[in-house]
Amino acid sequence: MNLLVLAAEEPGNPLVPPIPELVIGLIAFVIVFGFLAKKLLPNINKVLDERREAIEGGIEKAEAAQTEAQSVLEQYKAQLAEARHEAARLRQDALEQGTALKEELRAEGQRQREEIIAAGHAQIAADRKAASSALRQDVGKLATDLAGKLVGESLEDHARQSRTIDRFLSELEEKAEAAR
Repeated sequence: MNLLVLAAEEPGNPLVPPIPELVIGLIAFVIVFGFLAKKLLPNINKVLDERREAIEGGIEKAEAAQTEAQSVLEQYKAQLAEARHEAARLRQDALEQGTALKEELRAEGQRQREEIIAAGHAQIAADRKAASSALRQDVGKLATDLAGKLVGESLEDHARQSRTIDRFLSELEEKAEAAR
C-alpha cells in the first residue's frame, strides 16, 4: 500500500490512475464481462458446437462416400475382369471358328481342284480321241490317195478305203507298241 500512498501524494503520475477511476473501471469491466458471459458466450459456444458437428458429420459423410466409392471401384474391377474374360473367350471362339472355316475352305478348294483336274483329264481324253479320229481320217485319206497313185487304180470305194485305212493304222500301232 505504500505504493498507492506514494502515488496519491505525487500529483500526475501517469502510471498510477486515481483510485476512484480504478474502482469505476473495475466495476465497468465486471459488468461488461458479465454481459458477455451471459449473452455472447452461449451464442459463441452454440456456433462452435454446430461447426464441430458439421465438421464431424462431414467427416462421417466423407468416410461413407469413400467406403461407397471403394465398393463401386471393386464392382467396376470385377466387371472389368469379367469383360476381359468374356473378350478372351470370344477371341478364342473366333479363332476356333476361323480355323474351322479355313480347313473347310481348304477342303472345298481341294475338292474343286480335283474336279478341275478330272474335267481336264476328261477333256484331254476327248480331245485326244477327236484328234486321233481326225488324224486317222486325214492319214487314211492321204494313204488312200498315195496307194491309189502307187497301184494305179482308184480306191474311191468307201468300204475298201475304210478297210485299207484300218489295216494301215493297225500296222502303225503295232509298230509303235513294238518300239516301246
